[in-house]
Order: sequence, then C-alpha cells, then structure tokens
Amino acid sequence: MRGLILALGFLTRLPLPAVPDYQPADLARALVWFPAAGLVVGAAVALAAALGAAFDPWLGALAGVVMWAWITSGLHLDGLADTADALGAAHRDPARFLAVLADPHVGSFGVIALVLQLAAKLVLLHWLLLLGSPWLALVLIPAWARWSAAGWALLLPPLKPGLGERLARHGKRAGWIAGGLVLAAISAASPLAFVALIPGPLWGLWMRLKLGGQTGDILGAGIEWSESAALLLAGVLFALARGIIAG
Repeated sequence: MRGLILALGFLTRLPLPAVPDYQPADLARALVWFPAAGLVVGAAVALAAALGAAFDPWLGALAGVVMWAWITSGLHLDGLADTADALGAAHRDPARFLAVLADPHVGSFGVIALVLQLAAKLVLLHWLLLLGSPWLALVLIPAWARWSAAGWALLLPPLKPGLGERLARHGKRAGWIAGGLVLAAISAASPLAFVALIPGPLWGLWMRLKLGGQTGDILGAGIEWSESAALLLAGVLFALARGIIAG
C-alpha cells in the first residue's frame, strides 16, 4: 500500500498516514497507482456534482468544479498557469521558457489560462449533467488523464532536473501498462470513458514537437487539458448517440 498512499498523497489532499523512510524516487515508483488516485478524484467530483445537481444542474456543475480544485489542491492548475506563462513569455527561446516556468509568480497568461480552464470545466460539466451522461464516465476521465500523465513522464525526455526527471528515471513502464489495462477493464462498463484516451497522445505529441520533452508543470497542464478535452468529447459523442437513438 506504500505506493498507493504516496500517489494519493501527491495527487490529492486527502489525510493519509505518513510514509516512513520516504525518498524522492519512491514517488516515481508509485506511478502505477496514479490511475487509482484519478479514480478517487473522479469519484469525489461525480459525488459533488450529483449532490448539487439534485437542486440545479448549474449548482451541480459548480460543486463538481470546486471539488475538482479542492481535492487536487490546485496542483495541476498551478502547472497549467506556469506553462501558459512560460509559453507566452518565451518567444521561442528554450532557456527563457524554462526560466519563466520556474518562476513561482503567476502572470497574465497564467491567469487567463486558469479562468478559461475553470470556465470550460464548469460549462462542460453542466452540459453533461443536462445530457444525463453516465456517471462512471465522469469518474474515469480523471483516472485516464493521470494514466496519460504517467505515460508522458515515462516516454518523453525531461527538460530539466525535478519531478519530471525523477518520474522518467525511476518509473516502471510495466506498471504503467498494467494500470492502463485495469482502467480499460473498468471502462468496458461505460465505453464513453474511452474518449479520455484521445487527448493524451495529442498532448504528448505537442510536448515532443513543440517543447522537446516534459517537466512536472507541463505534465500538470496536460492533465488539465486532457480532462477538459475528454469532457467535451464525451458530451459530443453522448449527444450524437442520443440523437441517433431518438431518430
């Protein structure tokens, strides 16, 4: 259970017991549990959205977004803001990009990205609630996003020392593949969740071609992108399926 506790402790703010003799490399070895942490996030978001939607779909969407930000401590939102600032200020200078990425302050590009991301999740969650899409798909979307992030860390070169570099060096591909197979088995109960696999390769390709690799912040930004893109795709496909059935 050491790996699961580490993954949950890193990716959520749930109260958990301390892990004795912790070493930075231990988190990388816990990559296999990243999808499990995503399931916890997805279950919490779905529960909050369901409770709020009992009164009004907009309230359900708001409750879901608030829970999403709270349970993750805004970790991935922070990565999104840092990445947006770095892209906006780098002017195609790799050294400048990494320097801005390391700056803890949030600039105008980061603020804009945060506002747009939160608004996108709010609107898309509201849409899915109105459509009556399967709850299991919502639970699985954060899990697939974190599985994708583990894959980016393992398959792309790190751009600098730090979290991304430790994940790349100490993570195990066999565990990552096993986690994907388990998620696929669960997703068979709600095939709509498989749309969450589409954004991952796109973000990975963009990182490879645009940036040349990954860092912890860029992985976090990718999780946010993957979740919003998956919500959009799930809504489109579910709406189309309902139209075909109704027709």
